[in-house]
Amino acid sequence: MSDPDDVNQRIIADFRANGGRVGGPFTDAPMVLLHHTGRKSGKEFVTPMMYLPAEGDEDTVYVFASNGGAPANPNWYHNLTAAGSARIERGTRTFPVSVRELTGGEREAVYAEQARRFPGFAGYAEQTRGVRTIPVLELTGLGG
Repeated sequence: MSDPDDVNQRIIADFRANGGRVGGPFTDAPMVLLHHTGRKSGKEFVTPMMYLPAEGDEDTVYVFASNGGAPANPNWYHNLTAAGSARIERGTRTFPVSVRELTGGEREAVYAEQARRFPGFAGYAEQTRGVRTIPVLELTGLGG
């Protein structure tokens, strides 16, 4: 089995070499690189992830703390919610973003749309049913 850090490093390199596009299993998937600071370590991390663009608002995207359907939220989720802000690379540009966690019907609608577009997310929700609800975070302030 591949080391997740090695896989992420290959995705990051592919993203940067191809102007924000990634191949392999993520071909044609909308991707961002999330820059976040460890809430305990203070270290900067870069995490590649799929996103859903907000309809009618090019300055907002949604990201999903699916953690591949694992029973716990990913570390980046905890880092973002603790900090309330981060930076993302989208295409060839880097932007500061504010972070807001969606709840209730708003969260349900956004997650359902992501699962409709990328059915793997429906599988993650099924894997975590009764264990945790996969958080949806709104990242706003991408800029021009």
